[in-house]
Amino acid sequence: MLQQTQVATVIPYYQRFMERFPDIIALANAPTDEVLHHWTGLGYYARARNLHKTAQLIRDHYQGDFPTDIDDVIALPGIGRSTAGAILSLSLGQPHAILDGNVKRVLTRHFAIEGWYGVAKVEKKLWQVSEELTPKTDITLYNQAMMDLGASHCSRSKPACEQCPVVDTCIAYATKRTKEFPNSKPKKTTPVKTTNMLLIHSGDEAHLVKRPNQGIWGGLYCFPEFSDKKQMQDWLDQQSIGGILKKLPQIRHTFSHYHLDITPYHLRLVQPSDEVVMEADNALWYSLTKPPQVGLAAITQSLLEQIK
Repeated sequence: MLQQTQVATVIPYYQRFMERFPDIIALANAPTDEVLHHWTGLGYYARARNLHKTAQLIRDHYQGDFPTDIDDVIALPGIGRSTAGAILSLSLGQPHAILDGNVKRVLTRHFAIEGWYGVAKVEKKLWQVSEELTPKTDITLYNQAMMDLGASHCSRSKPACEQCPVVDTCIAYATKRTKEFPNSKPKKTTPVKTTNMLLIHSGDEAHLVKRPNQGIWGGLYCFPEFSDKKQMQDWLDQQSIGGILKKLPQIRHTFSHYHLDITPYHLRLVQPSDEVVMEADNALWYSLTKPPQVGLAAITQSLLEQIK
């Protein structure tokens, strides 16, 4: 949960998640929709799907015990080299280097390492430095301290250099170049994509469709999407659904690599939902008063609130 999400945001999600899934077996045996439901609002839903797959692999291939060999851990879905090192060093004291975002920032500033650390050459250099510095003893304290140093004193925008315990050997501080490191990602124009969403609701229910597991919002329930209004109207005609489409204000949703401009269209049905046959796989009528435990994209939650 802490990958790409701040601690303050994660805490209530973590508490609810652990209450429902207290161990690996409980998580492995749970339906995917329920796992995604408990992740709704955290974003980057591939993390939840990978976590669920990992729990199932550990249940089926490791008798429910988390593996302790780093190569086995790296092979699990969604766990990379740094996360594997963090898991095994913090839980078992194994001497593995880590390189999360906080550690990258500390090392980049301390040694004035040029270049954006998303480039393979720079990341390779950072791994080399991290491994050279990682001790064989007290590894749990060291790795935790490195992450804490980056999260507190060596923060992204306002580093507290004067309070830093290693300021005396920091090259960026000595050369008054602290703000230059880490070097920024090279700027490029963010592409914009467009889509149209159809918000059908009847009484206190809204029509949602489960998306494919691959791609954006994978495995989550969303409103049906169409390339344009004509395609949307043709689909409604096929379903023998009539009514006036009301165009709602456009919404921009930003992903890591592009902007998505969404034009929502609202259609309120007069007849009850159980009288409407919707020819769509993995579709459901979502109750606004008694929400089912399924995963929702953030944009879906926002649009459901508009319907309410």
